[in-house]
This record gives sequence, C-alpha cells and structure tokens, in this order.
Amino acid sequence: MQRHRKMDGFLENVLSRLGFQTTDEQRDILVLNVLLLGDKQSGRSSVGNALIGGQEFQTGACVSGVSVTTELQVLSRKFPAYFRRQGAESDLMLRVIDTPPAKLRPQSLQDLCPDGVHVLVVVVRVDQLTDNSQLLRHIENLCGPDWHHHAMLVFTHADHLEKAGLQPSVYLSQSSDWLRYLAKEVGGGVSFLDNSFDWPSIRGRPLRDQLLRLSAKNHHKALRLRSDQSL
Repeated sequence: MQRHRKMDGFLENVLSRLGFQTTDEQRDILVLNVLLLGDKQSGRSSVGNALIGGQEFQTGACVSGVSVTTELQVLSRKFPAYFRRQGAESDLMLRVIDTPPAKLRPQSLQDLCPDGVHVLVVVVRVDQLTDNSQLLRHIENLCGPDWHHHAMLVFTHADHLEKAGLQPSVYLSQSSDWLRYLAKEVGGGVSFLDNSFDWPSIRGRPLRDQLLRLSAKNHHKALRLRSDQSL
C-alpha cells in the first residue's frame, strides 16, 4: 500500500512538471469586473455577448428596428486555463455589467462591484454619432480622474465604414473633437467590430485578450467607484 502511495505521488509530480493539472489541484482564478458604457442603441449588449462568448445579454423593446436594453444586467463567465501567470495556468472570470444610461446609478454599481471596476468598455456606434462629450464628464465623475488608464473604446457596426469606403483611421480623423480625444486617451486602445457576422465566436477572443492586456498593464488593480454622495 505504501509503495502504491509513493508511485501515485511520483506520477503526480511528473504530470505537474509536464503541465498537466491533477484532480486535487486548483488553478488560480483572475476575476475582472467589466463595465459597459455607452449611449442607447450603441451595441453594448452585443459587446457584452462577445466578451462572454454567448447570447445571454437580453434586450428589450425595439426602437426604430434597434433593440434597447431596458434594465441593468450582470453576467459572469469563466474561461478555464485562459492564460499563464507566473508560469502557471490561470482561469479568467469576467463579470460584465451592462447598465442603460438612463438607469446608471452610482450606488447600485458600487453595491455590485464593492471592489471596484477593472476595465471600462466605452461603446460607440459608428453610424450614430452625436456630441456625447457629457459621457466623458460622467465617466470621470463616476470613476475619478484616472478612468482613462482602465478604459478601452469599441466601435460597433464597423461594417458601415466598409460600405462607405472609409478606413478606421480616416473615420477617426474626421470624427468630432470629443471622440478623437477619447480614442487618444483610453489606455486599452480602440477596436472596430463588424456586426455583419457572428460576434461571440469570431470577435470574442481578440476582445477578451485586449481587455486582459489592459488589466495587466494596471497590475489588475480596480478603480473604486464613487457613490451618489461623492458626485
């Protein structure tokens, strides 16, 4: 019996060195809180579905043929062995919060994310641009002056640019001052997503990788959200 125990221990050590996880081992889990921000009909729910790799974010009533999220939604998804940290495999857990602009309550978000938010994903639809400079003020009021270090910008419906024969760089150069400022300031860079094909399976992984790189740049430190009283 003792000989069998020694042999089992030897095999576990060999498998561990080869990178295999035994049944008794627990991988490290990195949990990231992700807040989606953007105007109505911007495509926040679609970006949320791409991040979690599914179609779980539900939308409500339809306005002019475009679905509109009607209530706060929080969904989580764990991606086993998603990346390596300090030489060991780690799981990635994303908690994605989608809050309609009209119902964005700082205290509610603080209750949902008492440890803060790791990544802010600002969503803008390329074919419905308005002067939304107040969004930047709102984000700073909510997250403080360092918000841009934790933010990335995602343009949805980028297929309209291809139809118009516009390159993303040209589109940005011709956009409004607030949008050019936002694209320049966000620490996580800019992504253009095409809504004409399957987002979760095609666009999800690159978007998650971009998000993970941004969080790593900030040493996975979360932004503390301000309460209603401090605004």
